[in-house]
Amino acid sequence: MSLSHCKYESNTQTDYSYSLHSLPIAENDGKRPVRTFFDFRHTNLPENLDLKWAPLLSLTNLRGISKIKVVSFLLGLTLTFLILASYILTWDKKGLLLTPSPYQLRPAVITTSNAAADVSSEKNLIDMKLLVKIIGSKLKYTSRKVPDEKDVIATDSHLFTTIPRQFLPGIKSPCWYEEFSSKLTTDLYKRNLFTQRSKSFKTVCDHLRTNFHQHLYHRDGKQFRLRCLPYFYIIGQPKCGTTDLFHRLLLHPEVKFNIMKEPHWWTRKRFGYIRFKDGFQESFPVEDYLDLFDLAARNIQGGISRNSSGDENPLQFITGEASASTMWDNQAWSYLHGDREETEPPFLAQDFIHTVQPRAKIIIMLRDPVERLYSDYLYFKMANKSAEDFHQKVTESIQLFQFCLSERSLRSCVYNTNLSNAMPVRLNLGMYIVFLLDWLTVFHREQILVLRLEDYAANQKVTIKKVFDFLSVGPLSEQVEAALTKRPMSNVRRAADRNLGPMLPATRDVLREFHQPFNHKLANVLDNKAFFWSTEETRERN
Repeated sequence: MSLSHCKYESNTQTDYSYSLHSLPIAENDGKRPVRTFFDFRHTNLPENLDLKWAPLLSLTNLRGISKIKVVSFLLGLTLTFLILASYILTWDKKGLLLTPSPYQLRPAVITTSNAAADVSSEKNLIDMKLLVKIIGSKLKYTSRKVPDEKDVIATDSHLFTTIPRQFLPGIKSPCWYEEFSSKLTTDLYKRNLFTQRSKSFKTVCDHLRTNFHQHLYHRDGKQFRLRCLPYFYIIGQPKCGTTDLFHRLLLHPEVKFNIMKEPHWWTRKRFGYIRFKDGFQESFPVEDYLDLFDLAARNIQGGISRNSSGDENPLQFITGEASASTMWDNQAWSYLHGDREETEPPFLAQDFIHTVQPRAKIIIMLRDPVERLYSDYLYFKMANKSAEDFHQKVTESIQLFQFCLSERSLRSCVYNTNLSNAMPVRLNLGMYIVFLLDWLTVFHREQILVLRLEDYAANQKVTIKKVFDFLSVGPLSEQVEAALTKRPMSNVRRAADRNLGPMLPATRDVLREFHQPFNHKLANVLDNKAFFWSTEETRERN
């Protein structure tokens, strides 16, 4: 579905109902009149389209004009109409004539307490104070309606018949026995789609395949294999240190048998998407996802068979996975059900995780959304990066979000796939509170641990201990603790990106003002003022 076909429904959750032309304009301080990019009253088309040609083309007047002048005039008139027609047709191929697409941008400067006039000379302005006020008002929405469990199950019957509703007692991880057919060959991992995209996982599967049958459980003449789901999920956010956290957790002897980060199964691969821009490819079945935890399951099975006990009791081994898309990415629904009228996704990833595993542990790592966005830009953009380019992309993204808010609810804009694809930077990923509130509709607060990257970087040992306590794993030996703290950081900023320097001060000011209402509510919900990310803290880091 093209962006120009995106239909917005009116938002009724706020007293602010601004049309495109009624958005207030910031003060111009004596400069030329300015307007936001939403003002389409002035275009580059000729102003007087209602020209009165009749008197000019009257028969009486034509008699006094030479044939050469008439032909020249008609040729000029034809050329004018051809140019005008081409201009109109290329303006918006799929929209109404003379109606600009809502996602066609004009350069703009955003006014803040410290104006960005030194960054750009464009004249269009967005009133940030008004936008922040609108966001604050729209944040006062009621919680989403959680879908009925039967409706969740109906969307994927195979998933919910493969995973039982009860797990084995006495085992910390959510595990169960699945009957294994002797008809299956020992090469059961050959068709696993994850092995085709991960060399490390393929190597693990090669190891598991060699003596697979020796680890089966036998009962009543049948064979069973132990299957497990993750005990914990690190769900986000991108560029917030989740990779480094996951790899340090693997140094703990009770967590070490987890082998793959970023499977993105709950949000993308189970629907057949790896990168949405590449379109539908092939659905990864739930069996392929469960294979990711077979190494841990084998060690747990070994503990069951030996009924072992000791410092490293295999029954206490825990499974886990980390996909930074799990917290926020529900775009698959718009691709699969684009014909539906809902302006917000009817089901979220957490609905499925909670239905199969209501006692799951959820870990979230966040960072200052201003710094997160710049890091995201530097990491995912491959060429022509600069602080000035980032500033322009931030400006355009805020414009697009403001336009969406004029027609839709806040949640609808945050989850809107067309808007997300149109924004040149992933502004919506920093609106943490919207995603967190939706996770809290299905999981209890004590099941979710929310961390700050700033605290993790400042005192890694304390933060890691907090995670281990949350997961209820045993204390570390001095040797393992030393290895954990000495491990190099993962996913550090590339040298070329570091040479670009920090973002422009004007960009930081704009983003800080934009995120202020989101951060305030996040800090209130978590009862922790540190999640406001004060200006003083940012100055200390820079």
